[in-house]
Amino acid sequence: MEQNVFDVLKERGFIEQTTHEAEIRELLGKEKVTFYIGFDATADSLTAGHFLTIMAMMHMQRAGHRPIALLGGGTTMIGDPSGKSDMRNMMTKEKIDYNAKRFHEQLSRFIDFDNDKAIIANNADWLLDLNYVEFLREIGVHFSVNKMLTAECYKQRMERGLTFFEFNYMLMQSYDFLKLNQLYGCQMELGGNDQWSNILGGVDLIRRKEQKPAYGLTFKLLTTSEGIKMGKTMKGAVWLDPEKTSPYEFYQYWRNIEDVKVEECLGLLTFLPMEEVRRLGALEGAEINKAKEVLAYEITKIVHGEEEAEKAQTAARALFVQGGKTADIPTTSYPAAELEEGKDILTLLVDTKLAKNRSEARRLVTQGGVSVNDVKVTDFAKVFTSADFDEDGVLLIKKGKKGYHQVKAD
Repeated sequence: MEQNVFDVLKERGFIEQTTHEAEIRELLGKEKVTFYIGFDATADSLTAGHFLTIMAMMHMQRAGHRPIALLGGGTTMIGDPSGKSDMRNMMTKEKIDYNAKRFHEQLSRFIDFDNDKAIIANNADWLLDLNYVEFLREIGVHFSVNKMLTAECYKQRMERGLTFFEFNYMLMQSYDFLKLNQLYGCQMELGGNDQWSNILGGVDLIRRKEQKPAYGLTFKLLTTSEGIKMGKTMKGAVWLDPEKTSPYEFYQYWRNIEDVKVEECLGLLTFLPMEEVRRLGALEGAEINKAKEVLAYEITKIVHGEEEAEKAQTAARALFVQGGKTADIPTTSYPAAELEEGKDILTLLVDTKLAKNRSEARRLVTQGGVSVNDVKVTDFAKVFTSADFDEDGVLLIKKGKKGYHQVKAD
């Protein structure tokens, strides 16, 4: 007997809240369920934060259920206030359309959209041509403002100021669920736990308007032990696009997470059997690094493929174990003539993106956080020329314990 996917998600640590737990479990155990997850197209790549919901979609599809990936071509024009302290920047329709196309390409690497096994939809198709008065009569009448104001997503914003513009977001997301229910028989909405209020709105709307069952389920949000969202680095977000976050940097991010988060991430972000997850999670001291290597390798393999995962692991081991260099470490090349004249350390740090700007680079050097070819740099005016390169023609810059970049001549 195949395990119910609800139990799989629960055991692996995904499930945070459900609207009707027993009914959802029974439904997922006995029939093929169409469910949806929304993705607002706010950037031109999905992030590590999205990866958890993508993993849940993959588990659901593997168990025979049908995912709808809903691209927010309409809702992105408003912006979701959930978990945000400020109003989202407005984006042009062209930019949103471009981002939505990129999301579709990336999601196709993880979800099988062939032969109606999954559906890609875009809420621009029904939101952008809405008749406002009709919408208020049809949908707005089912929402209590008093109840909406008690929702966590709005409560947080009340002190800072909540615009009417954003206040509409819950109605629009609820309407999405209703439309998907009418078009595709979608019975369930899944999302991060910050979406709970919006999901409840949709479940309630379908039950009132259609007199049909509808369900909602939220997932744990990936956070550090301090409660900060995971998937953020000094450079910004950890992206699933290899052009924005290289497979090596992606691998390194997971290789360097906190010890206390290893077991949780193995359960959520890999397909390893749970007994193996628990065994690796129980490792202590220096042994936990083995578990982190497995975690980083497995996640990189799912996102970037086995070959890139192997290369990233080899590069990381070469640095940490042998202190050597490899072709897979991020590299910046300069024309040989430029290197004859020399580059000062601040320029090198900014060009290699080890520092955002010269003032951050200066601070790193002053605090003793930079070394070049294993020699600490203390003078921020220090200039490096081709004479400083090692026998392999490489200048290996190290920032802190874990930031590496090599410089070569073209």
